[in-house]
Amino acid sequence: MRYFLKISYKGSEYHGWQVQQNARSVQGLINETLSKILGEDISVAGSGRTDTGVHALEQYAHFDTPQLLDLQQHLYRFNALLPDDIVVHEILPVQKNAHARFDAQLRSYQYHIHQEKNAFLKGYSYYFRPELDILLMNQAATKLACGQEQDYACFNKSGGGQENTLCRIDQAHWLQKENSRLVFHISANRFLRNMVRAIVGTMLDIGSRRISLEQFDEILHSGKRSKAGRSVPAEGLYLSEVCYPEEIFTVVSSFRTT
Repeated sequence: MRYFLKISYKGSEYHGWQVQQNARSVQGLINETLSKILGEDISVAGSGRTDTGVHALEQYAHFDTPQLLDLQQHLYRFNALLPDDIVVHEILPVQKNAHARFDAQLRSYQYHIHQEKNAFLKGYSYYFRPELDILLMNQAATKLACGQEQDYACFNKSGGGQENTLCRIDQAHWLQKENSRLVFHISANRFLRNMVRAIVGTMLDIGSRRISLEQFDEILHSGKRSKAGRSVPAEGLYLSEVCYPEEIFTVVSSFRTT
């Protein structure tokens, strides 16, 4: 039987999602906990990996087991053993060939910024003091969200090892919140290594009027990471949503938790 896990976590204490030698990872802890509860060797596959310090409001992973799980009971046992900064919200039976990574149709991220010093946001939002022109930043965001595949190599981490740098960005915009806080929202069919943090860093240059919208166009078409802005810190980044086709759940919908 194949199951999906719907997960959230604070990434501050972890070296990212992916299992690494001699480093604490979210995936590693989930593997250990599942293996202990089920009494078998379990290794989950995630919808994607998040880097050190990046958070997830919604992450998915799948695993296989010959056992038919009591969804509510196993959900309770699982969360009882996990640390407080990792939560499993649902265990979902799915079709046997459903894949947390390859079946994901859309992924969304948020990047949080605060412009007034706030002791309670440290580690969860980026403190950036310079005045920003949000209108300009949103004008730049519309250039990203064309709904068609484009080459975003200029935002791909140098040495990231990705030959295909085509992505389809469906949504990108900035929201001004109370208490001098900003949130950048972006949704795409896929993301390159370090892509969102590089986009945000470049948009902060626009909002600070270090570069113009015309220069932003040149960056987009350059294909060179060196032309774009710096990568902002990981602490403000959240994987916020992962969307799947409904049919991967429908054949076993009667088993869902409520």
